Amino acid sequence: MAYLNFSFRPRLIDTLAGYDRQRFFNDVMAGLTVGVVALPLAMAFAIASGAKPEAGLFAAIIGGFLVSALGGSRVQIGGPAGAFIVVIYGIIEKYGLANLFISTIFAGILMVGMGMLRLGSVIRYIPVPIVIGFTNGIAVLIGLSQLKDFFGLDIARMPGDFFSQIRLLYLHAHTADLATFLTAAGSLLLLIFWPKAYLAKQSAGKLMLPGILDRVLRLIKAIPGPVLVLVLGTALVSLFHLPIDTIGSRFGGIPQSLPDFRLPAFSWDLVKQLFAPTLTIALLGAVESLLCARVADNLIEDRHDPNQELMAQGIANLVVPFFGALPVTGTMARTTTNIRAGATTPVAGIVHAMTLAVILLVAAPLANDIPLAALAAILVYVAFNMGEWHEFRRLKHFSNHYRLLVLATFVLTVTIDLTTAVEVGLMMACIFFIYRISSLTDIVPIKPTLAHPLPKGVAGYAIFGSLFFGAASKLENLISPKAIPAKAMILEMHKLISLDTTGLDGLETINKTLRRQGSQLILCGLNRQPRSLMERTGFLQRVGIDNCVEDLPAALARVHRIAD
Repeated sequence: MAYLNFSFRPRLIDTLAGYDRQRFFNDVMAGLTVGVVALPLAMAFAIASGAKPEAGLFAAIIGGFLVSALGGSRVQIGGPAGAFIVVIYGIIEKYGLANLFISTIFAGILMVGMGMLRLGSVIRYIPVPIVIGFTNGIAVLIGLSQLKDFFGLDIARMPGDFFSQIRLLYLHAHTADLATFLTAAGSLLLLIFWPKAYLAKQSAGKLMLPGILDRVLRLIKAIPGPVLVLVLGTALVSLFHLPIDTIGSRFGGIPQSLPDFRLPAFSWDLVKQLFAPTLTIALLGAVESLLCARVADNLIEDRHDPNQELMAQGIANLVVPFFGALPVTGTMARTTTNIRAGATTPVAGIVHAMTLAVILLVAAPLANDIPLAALAAILVYVAFNMGEWHEFRRLKHFSNHYRLLVLATFVLTVTIDLTTAVEVGLMMACIFFIYRISSLTDIVPIKPTLAHPLPKGVAGYAIFGSLFFGAASKLENLISPKAIPAKAMILEMHKLISLDTTGLDGLETINKTLRRQGSQLILCGLNRQPRSLMERTGFLQRVGIDNCVEDLPAALARVHRIAD
């Protein structure tokens, strides 16, 4: 495979050099912490995606293990992600759960291919306004999808379409359940203020507690908010027998075992219909994981291997469908938790996956009483923190093109779907880029000086910027009847940074027009890229090697020789 010019070297191999007992202890503690945090999130993401809670747990266990063991980042945690909720829900609604697994398998193959072709550094630089637009759009859709369980509305299943969701929520608003709402609202308030209130009072010196109680509170405040919400919500349901929906009442609980290997139903006719969802899963997974890895790099002052990370994500997504698990990608919240907990190597991510597996095997029956309202509150909280809402306030500081790109991607993500939003966003970004670069390209007359006077019958122009298909029309003014010089036209090009075949075609037209009129084209100051294209296409030979000179004085000297 050397001809593909890629290497497969997981970051785990490099980080184990010089590995000692202290680093192992730090990784184990970080892995245990992240594993506990991942438990409620994995179940909540799966339920919100329209799947059973164990599909999220299996994804976090198997996918998380593979991403950490094979990935290109030291601290990235893989698993089901909030960004996938809307995409997965739409695919399941339209194609079914079995076809989601087929799409995920092919998306994994596509991601491995992207890593082998070394496209990681390209994918992670998708324009920022597009990322902001679809991230905020996904956050809105996640929050909207949780209103059913947050208020306990009597809705069998939420549709995938935004306007249908709004209509259904409005029609069933009167079915809201008070016990469900109070559970969800209390869970959300706890997530928002835990442990901020205690820490604020402690830092202000206003919290005067006995020594033992203070130590107990210090220990409790280390518990992550989602875990505390899960425990307290389950305890309330168990003790007071609250009449609200739980994992047990809706899904029959969680199996107390690891998943079995099974082959999804497969047919080529079916695969042809799954091209769009496959591409969506692959691109979103690639973008999400590489963005998360970049954030992690900034926190630990490291540099990940984007191509290795893509191959690891691809392998994980290729494997997890065979165990009935959801697609996986890099997860921002769990990765930052991993870093703050002291992780130093991918061993922490492996421990996180093993922790989830142990919890599943030991404590699965306890999940029966987990209230769906608490999980809905966790997802509402995740959605709010996921959105970059401050970027909307900052739009006034940017150009109209930037604003339009952010808002168009956001609106299309919410009202239509993510695939359309990204496609339209990329198309708009390309159009705006072409317009901006073409506006920077300029062709101005050379101002004659005493040192370099232009002889009579000679015209001179300086070209600035990039002469490509978006700016080639600016050459048309040079071949108007009034602009054609009697003897020669000098094009000074030392500030022309690039030239494409459309721009070259415009120069060909100028050269032919001048030849027909008995005049000549003289080029001076060619940079490497324009010269290379002109040589490869034979344009310099058609212009004449003698008419291609180094600078303006040499061009004027050539004009005098032509006149003589």
